[in-house]
Amino acid sequence: MSAAPVPVAQVSPFPIVDVRAFNFWYGPRQALTEVTLAIPRRAVTALIGPSGCGKSTFLRSINRMNDLIPETRHAGDLLLDGLSVYSPGTDVVELRRRVGMVFQRPNPFPKSIFDNVAYGPRLNGIGRERDMPDRVERALRNAALWDEVKDRLDEPGTGLSGGQQQRLCIARALANEPEVLLMDEPCSALDPIATERIEELIVALKLDYTIVIVTHNMQQASRVADFTGFFYLGRLVEFGDTPQVFTRPRDERTEAYITGRFG
Repeated sequence: MSAAPVPVAQVSPFPIVDVRAFNFWYGPRQALTEVTLAIPRRAVTALIGPSGCGKSTFLRSINRMNDLIPETRHAGDLLLDGLSVYSPGTDVVELRRRVGMVFQRPNPFPKSIFDNVAYGPRLNGIGRERDMPDRVERALRNAALWDEVKDRLDEPGTGLSGGQQQRLCIARALANEPEVLLMDEPCSALDPIATERIEELIVALKLDYTIVIVTHNMQQASRVADFTGFFYLGRLVEFGDTPQVFTRPRDERTEAYITGRFG
């Protein structure tokens, strides 16, 4: 029996996230320096590089999660659909609805499975309460979790396995109808079987969402990403199609990292 075809993203020539000479500081320490790139729509973009090189800082800058950290500042700009996320008129709550985030470790709320998924739409006033069961089911289906939990939606989300909890967190983000989904090492705390499920889900979700994933697992990046960016010491050293970055890197630092000479 032949393998099922892998979904192919229909990549738009117009980026959904346009980063222009972006710099970021934690107090006096500069974490990002002159980062410029365009993140394509409806594709998976992986960010790789050694620990502490700015990948997660960059990811959290897209939906301004770094605003929650004292004494941070930025220079340059970061545009979502052509509008600066740092403009004075930006509604940060709405920005974080449009740009959802899944963290390294699963963090379900101490609520039922149903209420975990319904939390965001209720908070953001999305849709009517009578339509909430359909919304929750749709999000759980999109996160490939519905069949496993449909008969226990009233049970605590914290009672699920680690892999199921991470898919619940993905469903929670999807219920807000985001355009972009950020994933910060979403498989680092999971076993190989759960990791495979999340990777399959990422590949399926790119048909409808733009996904940006930070990963230390280069094999994972090569499996799921259409585009890959290599960060080193706060700079974006190289960005391109994943096959090109991994097999024909343009920068010797990229090649050194990929071949294991450092990192």
